Amino acid sequence: MNSTEKNIGIISKGLLVIAGVLLVVSLFNPIWRIELDAPQYPEGLALTIHANKIGGEVEIINGLNHYIGMKTLHADEFIEFTVLPYIISGYALACLLVVFIKKRKALYILFGAFVLFGIIAMIDFWRWEYNYGHNLDPSAAIIVPGMAYQPPLIGFKQLLNFGAYSIPDIGGWLFIVSGLLMAAAVFLEFRKNKKSKNQYIAIMALPIILFSLFSCEPTKPDTIKLNSDNCDNCGMTISNPKFAAVLFTTKGRTYKFDDISCLLDYKNDNKEKALNAGLYVANFLSDNKLLPVEIAVYIKGENVKSPMGGNIAAFENKESANTYAVDLAAEFTDWNTINK
Repeated sequence: MNSTEKNIGIISKGLLVIAGVLLVVSLFNPIWRIELDAPQYPEGLALTIHANKIGGEVEIINGLNHYIGMKTLHADEFIEFTVLPYIISGYALACLLVVFIKKRKALYILFGAFVLFGIIAMIDFWRWEYNYGHNLDPSAAIIVPGMAYQPPLIGFKQLLNFGAYSIPDIGGWLFIVSGLLMAAAVFLEFRKNKKSKNQYIAIMALPIILFSLFSCEPTKPDTIKLNSDNCDNCGMTISNPKFAAVLFTTKGRTYKFDDISCLLDYKNDNKEKALNAGLYVANFLSDNKLLPVEIAVYIKGENVKSPMGGNIAAFENKESANTYAVDLAAEFTDWNTINK
């Protein structure tokens, strides 16, 4: 193979240029976001992590952390905020340098180093969360024996009455896209020795691959853990699966309820969270089987006896509900009526 055949192609060069530009843009946007929700903060609190600083409601969160013994957050205590802008800028320049060098080997080294940096960064972030969530002041005003306050690395976690949701922010997604573009360039170069037909198929499939990777949001709500999960509306422990309900947000967070009436109250009090959310009710005849509210069949009556007095039970079809409707002297109803 001659030196020309070892050079990267025009498409790979274009992908690297875009990757480098996106890395530069990521420097001017928050990379990570941790949202905190609690009844006393209906609008929620947000902590945004940039390449060189911490943003969001830092002072409020620091005040809350003080009560439970967590260290307060100050950007100057983190060496990461000093070196991270230079590292990201270095990778952006490296993308352009590989375009200039043109060699596949340089591309492979760049991609390997970028993946390694991503892994190290996530480990460092987890270590930071662990230290802040576990190294608590023993003289704090509020001490819960055995309780730690480490936020999730990614996804949702309940911390006392706060729900913590951790996810990449704009800069983080740009960083991920840059990595995917580098991966696509590596993939194309690996395919270089194949027939041209296969290469064109790979190029045509690239948008589909990228779309599928970015569509990996949770698509189903979490299951309800009986005698462990608490109702997000009334705070009661969910112990009866027959009347449970769930609100599943567009961000992939699951809010759980012990009664359909609690779901309705929470939805009405939190319209922003409920916007475009998926609503589910438990099948009365099947533990932990959730039904979309629009397709469930409902009966309502005083003898249904749900935990919080909603006295509504949901079924998969009218045939299965009919026997209980007769035995409990309950009336059939539908979601539109219940939801008024």
